[in-house]
Amino acid sequence: MRQGSPLPQHPWNKHRRVIVFDGVCNFCHAFVNFVLKQDPHGDFKFGTLQSSPAQEILKHYQLPVSAYETFLFIEEGMLFTKSTAALRILKQLGIPWSIFWVFVVIPRPIRDLIYDCVARHRYQWMGKSKTCRVPSKEESGRFVS
Repeated sequence: MRQGSPLPQHPWNKHRRVIVFDGVCNFCHAFVNFVLKQDPHGDFKFGTLQSSPAQEILKHYQLPVSAYETFLFIEEGMLFTKSTAALRILKQLGIPWSIFWVFVVIPRPIRDLIYDCVARHRYQWMGKSKTCRVPSKEESGRFVS
């Protein structure tokens, strides 16, 4: 998949930025909590890879629909994955996190090797939930389905 591919007609295109994560991954939950804390204006929305809308995207781009190798970042109707997605998110969070954008100069295959190593070990390092993350009452408007 080419980074920045346009997302065809999809209900999540109405949102400016959507992070689509593995809903049972504790490492992913920690990242979502981090973004929620760093994004007080609510610029980011969140959805799980297990949801029907996310499954449509995965099928369309021929990405795994159950053994998740990446998370997705939809920004203004364009789709990004792996290290590019992570760097684009950090860039939007402002200083000090936007400083990590300098790593975009590293060729994507090298960045994605590092991403893949983290993704491969994330369950070992932080575990896996039995169910998808359920947003709190305060967070519910930030999650899309």
